[in-house]
Amino acid sequence: MKITVVGAGAVGASVADDIIRKEICEELVLLDIKEGFSEGKALDLTQTASLLGFDTKVVGSTNDYSKTANSNVVVVTSGIPRKPGMTREELIGINAGIVKNVCENILKYSKDAIFVIISNPMDTMTYLALKSTGIPKNRIIGMGGTLDSARFKTYLSLALNCSQGDLQAMVIGGHGDTTMIPLVSKATLQGVPVSKLLSKETLDKVAADTMVGGATLTALLGTSAWYAPGAAGMALVESIVRDEKKIHPCCVYLEGEYGQKDICIGVPVVIGKNGWEKIIELELNSDEQELFQKSVDAVRNMNALLQTQA
Repeated sequence: MKITVVGAGAVGASVADDIIRKEICEELVLLDIKEGFSEGKALDLTQTASLLGFDTKVVGSTNDYSKTANSNVVVVTSGIPRKPGMTREELIGINAGIVKNVCENILKYSKDAIFVIISNPMDTMTYLALKSTGIPKNRIIGMGGTLDSARFKTYLSLALNCSQGDLQAMVIGGHGDTTMIPLVSKATLQGVPVSKLLSKETLDKVAADTMVGGATLTALLGTSAWYAPGAAGMALVESIVRDEKKIHPCCVYLEGEYGQKDICIGVPVVIGKNGWEKIIELELNSDEQELFQKSVDAVRNMNALLQTQA
């Protein structure tokens, strides 16, 4: 099993670190355009093998896509990160060209690869990857909802003073500060609805904190987060490689599901060896349906910007 991570920056290196620690593959390739950068990261990671107890071979490559040949899964993190005050929409101009180029070059050497897209704006980059490559829709997965749901569980656990592992909570919709939808009505603690355990005021704050989770970290760090995005990317890769059939909220292409067509947006899907294998259609209440439509409209507006960048 071979996995490639494109982009050896903070997020890419975090994904790679998590993957090799869990020994998900036999070989992992880190690729970056900066001379020597991925080779340095690969060597640094390799020097942890005896300390962490893994045998995965880690290879660094400066823009040599031939080293990625026969990759089963490719994680795309490349592109510029968000800076304080920068919206995901503002990233489109630069990152669209980068993501398109990466996907096209990967497919020259790994025609059957499954792609996990982390690059921002994630919903639009996932849509671009699908449309520009023409590969089957199940092989293009946007990571956003998996990360957003982890943040949702974090804020719920803080409010409830409980283990995150005991929570079931999900975020759908776009991966943006105003487009994501924390499904408070469906969140539970060991089967007990959180609405029975927390006040509406508290739950509203949890939802609000979740929606600006990325922006909060960008303001604190001066750049995008990396540990949680890396772990979210790893979780999807693991579910693919080990055919776990786990349900993750991910950005995938809709063809009538949730009443939408020709859009990539976050919904719960089953993740296994074929990529995303099934969309789970939830029954949304009227408020959630309205929010989902607004999210869809916002993502479509972002996608429309791709035409202006073409």
